[in-house]
Amino acid sequence: MSHAESFAHADAELNAAALTYHAEPRPGKTALEITKPAATQRDLSLAYTPGVAEPVRRIAEDPAAAYRYTNKGNLVAVITDGSAVLGLGGVGPLASKPVMEGKAVLFKHFADIDVFDIEVHARHPQEFIETVRRIAPTFGGINLEDIAAPHCFEIEQILMEELDIPVFHDDQHGTAIIIAAGLLNALEWQEKRLEDARIVVLGAGAAGIASIRLLMTLGAHRNNILAVDRQGVIHTGRRDLNPFKFGIAADTDKRTLADAMDGADVFIGVSGPDLVPPEMLATMAPRPVVFALSNPVPEIRPELAHRVRDDLIMATGRSDYPNQVNNVLGFPFIFRGALDARASRINEDMQIAAVHALKDLTHEPVPQAVLDAYGLESLTHGPDYIIPKPFDPRLRERVAPAVARAAVASGVAKAAEV
Repeated sequence: MSHAESFAHADAELNAAALTYHAEPRPGKTALEITKPAATQRDLSLAYTPGVAEPVRRIAEDPAAAYRYTNKGNLVAVITDGSAVLGLGGVGPLASKPVMEGKAVLFKHFADIDVFDIEVHARHPQEFIETVRRIAPTFGGINLEDIAAPHCFEIEQILMEELDIPVFHDDQHGTAIIIAAGLLNALEWQEKRLEDARIVVLGAGAAGIASIRLLMTLGAHRNNILAVDRQGVIHTGRRDLNPFKFGIAADTDKRTLADAMDGADVFIGVSGPDLVPPEMLATMAPRPVVFALSNPVPEIRPELAHRVRDDLIMATGRSDYPNQVNNVLGFPFIFRGALDARASRINEDMQIAAVHALKDLTHEPVPQAVLDAYGLESLTHGPDYIIPKPFDPRLRERVAPAVARAAVASGVAKAAEV
């Protein structure tokens, strides 16, 4: 059986199992639960009328009381317009619902955060913004999901400015945070510095642009980062750039992906399958770092990459290879920290705190439970372990408090204690 046939067979089995998983024993992946007694007439009189009137009065007098008397402080909206769903594109809001329910599962499982998944039919960004603005009082935070670029940038920025709760587009910042944490560790192992590294980013959508912005905040030099889209290198001489792409344009005479890859220290792919031929990988600088994150098929497959270069460190978006760049390492714990601090936003300081918490965790001994979960005998910081494993139980206790402390230090926390 060829590699292609093997992948097709595995996909068919997975797809069939996924349909059964989603449909049985009851449709969907989430449900509501009641958190207070409802067994007697008195229970119901406290849950609803007449008892419910008193917390209503308290909240009317002091809106902050909603965090004491309702689920607002532990409730996040995972909300989308269905315009950029996983690798499937603009399938629309209804078809995106399984993904949003899946995000709710991850929030609850990893950080005990409750979620309402909300799929919005919006023909224009302003309609989507208005919808979120109107429902925001229900929630302690807003997780924007699977919204196509460039509209995602405008939507997030406006909502961040107008709302007093965290608004976080995970496809942008969640991805960027995990990439940054892994890259800092990989560069350290390769004896290179972010400040000096020549970086190529293939893909200039939400994840690519946000990653470049965060890496520059962490110290990467703007003209050492070359972003590449379908038209080639994004440079300052191009006249087809929207404001978001112009913000990452480099002053360079390089024009193609091949030009950019020549001598590069780092490749970050957030684009599509098999876009990097082995000849390009061969032209990279000694001890390169390759993050081929297209899923399920990377920009270059690890087996091929390692045959071409025996001096590289590689990460993918897949769980069956070392160094999986997986957003579940970030968003549950970032929101946990933001909610615990009752932060008004998830700002740059909080994102950087998450980066360093994730980076530092890989330098510590790995618990036996993590080894057992992945069928490993040992796991230590090195080329095959530059980012934590998603089932590491320490993630919540390290990342969430770091984010909460950064919220306090940067002045966006409302909680009396963190």
